[in-house]
Amino acid sequence: MTSTTQPATTTEAVKRPGRWLALSVLVLAVLLVAVDATVLGLATPYISEDLEPTGTQLLWTGDVYSFVIAGLLVSMGSLGDRIGRKRILLVGATAFGALSVLNAYATTPEMLIAARALLGVAGATLMPATLALIRNLFHDPRERSLAVGIWGAAASAGTAVGPIVGGFLLEHFWWGSVFLINLPVMAVLVLVGIRTLPESRTPNPGPWDLASVMLSLVGMIAVVYAVKEAASHGVTPVTVGTAVLGAAALYGFVRRQLTLPKPLLDMRLFRNRGFSGAVLADLLTILGLSGLVFFLSQYLQLVQGRRPLEAGLAELPAAIGAVVAGLIAGRVARRWSVRAVVSGGLAAIGLALASLTVIDASTGYPLLGAALLVVGVGAGFSFTVTADVILSSVPKDQAGSASAVSETAYELGAALGIAVLGSIVTGVYRGFPSPPGTPDGAHESLGGAVEAASTLPPDTAHTLLTAAREAFVDGLTLAAGAGALVLLATAVAAWFMLKHESLKDHA
Repeated sequence: MTSTTQPATTTEAVKRPGRWLALSVLVLAVLLVAVDATVLGLATPYISEDLEPTGTQLLWTGDVYSFVIAGLLVSMGSLGDRIGRKRILLVGATAFGALSVLNAYATTPEMLIAARALLGVAGATLMPATLALIRNLFHDPRERSLAVGIWGAAASAGTAVGPIVGGFLLEHFWWGSVFLINLPVMAVLVLVGIRTLPESRTPNPGPWDLASVMLSLVGMIAVVYAVKEAASHGVTPVTVGTAVLGAAALYGFVRRQLTLPKPLLDMRLFRNRGFSGAVLADLLTILGLSGLVFFLSQYLQLVQGRRPLEAGLAELPAAIGAVVAGLIAGRVARRWSVRAVVSGGLAAIGLALASLTVIDASTGYPLLGAALLVVGVGAGFSFTVTADVILSSVPKDQAGSASAVSETAYELGAALGIAVLGSIVTGVYRGFPSPPGTPDGAHESLGGAVEAASTLPPDTAHTLLTAAREAFVDGLTLAAGAGALVLLATAVAAWFMLKHESLKDHA
């Protein structure tokens, strides 16, 4: 499919000046989102101590951001196709920075949850726009593979920068300061992006269908909420009703897209086996990883007693592995095959998670560091190649929709992972035996137990903390085992679904 703005030849597109500088702006947007996601986990113990949220509120703080993003990504990706991807990226980045201030100064758990939800609205504008702009900036497949690798490496680098910078801030300032690090990144992104990013949009896209927007939002949030509540409190009439509502809304969304002449999301994209396989692989991979990652910072700080900066540095191997693997993933996939790289990466993550089922409170860092390094390498290979497959399997003018589907899978997987695996950790933790006189808040979260112990006699406090930490680790190892099973099953599925996929050398 062509338009009047598309270059006549691939060679001409490759010679377009300023594309790498424009990519650096898109990298900043990725960093903005990745840093925000990682610092929350590091700040969780301090949020627990200051705002005293319940266990359920703590989970909502972590996953409401992903819920809202998952519900809005398709709509925002489609909106960017219509009004301009550069425009929606810069507006979203500005809002993201402003709402970070609201998160930083939240004074109650409810206020923080609401602020995180609003941040999700802004975040939903960023990720589809960045990938769609990469698709429009880089027409040469080899350059696009490298650009996607850099994009993915930036997300991984954000997971390293977030904990380290966040750890430094937490040792010197209050927990809200971890959100304020978004402001300078946002400022640079907007100021440089205005001058360097080219505008791109879909020719004759049709109207932005608000009914489809609402069906997508209601459907995604209701389904994820139902899964979360079922995992936390079992199946109830409310849970079943919410699940039915969500499923009906999503069914209505799909039916509406099939009848609209210019749909928000072209459902025919899913007829492409490679596209569907890559999306499914992303969703299940993040599902298997996210719940564990959300609680890992608490393990490092509240179980092993590491300071915030030390905990951030402890997670660095995962980011290093992901950055290195992401930069060479395209070359490796061309040398071996797409399915070998994706399936191999997923299997490596699964085996690394399986190794974490044997940890306890005194586990040494060599095992943790090695497991995190393998997780990073596997994720770097898998996510980079699947993103390239998703982008290269659709026409250029559908890049926004394809990117939105990719990011929706990512965010939906994150929400489901925190809901399901996080609920496993929370459910196991709540059952630990506590000494008489223990405050109720000690059973809501490990941070609550640490806070409660500070008000008890030394012997009682020691008994409480020992039992609480053992229960938390038991839940964490169970979640790691569940995540390992999900990743290994996904590796097998990817091997068959991506059988005929390859990264082409010609546009």
